[in-house]
Amino acid sequence: MIWSRPPQASRTIGSSDLPLVWARASREKITMTEKSENAPQVATVDSASAVGAPLPAFAVPLQKSFYRIAPPQGFLDLNLREVWNYKSLLYFLVWRDIKIRYKQTAIGAAWAIIQPFMTMVTFSLFFGKLARIPSEGLPYPIFFYTALLPWTYFSGALQNATNTIIENQRVVTKVFFPRVILPLSAVLSGLLDLGISFLMFIVLMLYYRIDFAWTVLLIPGFVLLAIATALGVGLWLSALNAIYRDVRYVIPFLVQIWMFASPVAYPSSLVPERWRWLFGLNPMTGVIEGFRWALTGHGEPPGGLLFASIGIVAVIFCAGLVYFQRMETTIADVV
Repeated sequence: MIWSRPPQASRTIGSSDLPLVWARASREKITMTEKSENAPQVATVDSASAVGAPLPAFAVPLQKSFYRIAPPQGFLDLNLREVWNYKSLLYFLVWRDIKIRYKQTAIGAAWAIIQPFMTMVTFSLFFGKLARIPSEGLPYPIFFYTALLPWTYFSGALQNATNTIIENQRVVTKVFFPRVILPLSAVLSGLLDLGISFLMFIVLMLYYRIDFAWTVLLIPGFVLLAIATALGVGLWLSALNAIYRDVRYVIPFLVQIWMFASPVAYPSSLVPERWRWLFGLNPMTGVIEGFRWALTGHGEPPGGLLFASIGIVAVIFCAGLVYFQRMETTIADVV
């Protein structure tokens, strides 16, 4: 028998009621005590804030300490240590997503290069040659590709994170694990495509004979910002998609509008000064401008746009984590 709801205060349970039990790490610890020779062995249930050991693979006798599964107790009870205890599961899900993505494909991971390359050619033709969009002194293919790298990663990670709860609903309804691992694995699995598509950027830099600047060393920081942006928005949308299935139909439209609201095909300098503050509220603005500056070393650092994006990303990420954690207790019932 597994107790699903934690008691509000300590109480005693007879050993005859719980002859054999098992549970995972959580917030309620039950230990056995001997009262006397003639008294039965009892279990004392005490509230505990710390998280215990990970879920054992077998049942343990009641005489030993164990932990019970219990819902979060507070608004900010995020229990991030539990995610760390399931890091092996996170690794497995990331590797599974990568294998499924290129399973039974003719050219495999080469699609991570072909898709952004063809997109770059199309935009360079229509926006660079015909519309003559300014590229701040850079060849337009370089200008566009430096923004396409983070945008392709973000849009793919966002769509995968949104659908991950629905795609894994059979696992969600049958096995316990921290549900936040699902959108996190969907976001992390896209990093392989980002690394592969970066190889094409190196070829472009060699073709146009542009040297890398020292600012390329800052790329890991901008990658982390892109991960936080995709995960923060993905936490919101994945929880909403589990309850309202309309969300998955909105995502393609949202991604398309978001792309044109971001400085992917045009520089931020084209935005009028009076609307620049509103433009900076887009969290991808700082990510894209940061990538473009770090990869080419051209122009001025993003500055205000970058700090505004960092602040917005922090708010979205923290709020999304809290919202997902509150919805986690009901996702298995409605998915």
